[in-house]
Amino acid sequence: MKAWIERNDTVAYRVIGTLSVVVFAAVVVLSRVKLNVDLGFSPHIFATINAFINSTVSILLIVGIVLVKQRKLEAHRNVMMSAIVFSSLFLVSYIAHHLFAGETSFGGEGALRYFYYFILITHIILAAVILPFILLTAYNSLSGDFVKHKKIARYTFPLWLYVSITGVLVYLLISPYYS
Repeated sequence: MKAWIERNDTVAYRVIGTLSVVVFAAVVVLSRVKLNVDLGFSPHIFATINAFINSTVSILLIVGIVLVKQRKLEAHRNVMMSAIVFSSLFLVSYIAHHLFAGETSFGGEGALRYFYYFILITHIILAAVILPFILLTAYNSLSGDFVKHKKIARYTFPLWLYVSITGVLVYLLISPYYS
């Protein structure tokens, strides 16, 4: 397989770093803002869309790992690029949900409450740090450095999969408390 892009680490690291910081800042800032706008539909539809997208990303990641183990590298690349596109769509929908719906408090009790907050906290922390790893993994592949790609993908894949699966789990646990 040949490279899709020319390797330029200096530019790539700057772009990856800048994009990661901008996305993180946007999520932090915009998740604290609520727009009181009548959309004509429940803004929680975005949360449902998010769960669908996260489910899709989880499936794509699993298909991607199966394909690479089968040495179907072109198919693997296409599936993983699709996962990146879906993750980008998730980000837009996630921001829209928080802008229009605001915060929702979890109403569960007992062990379920502890479970929810454990999943939520680990999901948030890993979601905040996974983006540069995803971008770096993609950059190494697209620029043809498959040794570096494989080395970082060993860490990126399980973390990204955890974030996508726990995103769905958080939705399933919090959705009964949407007003």
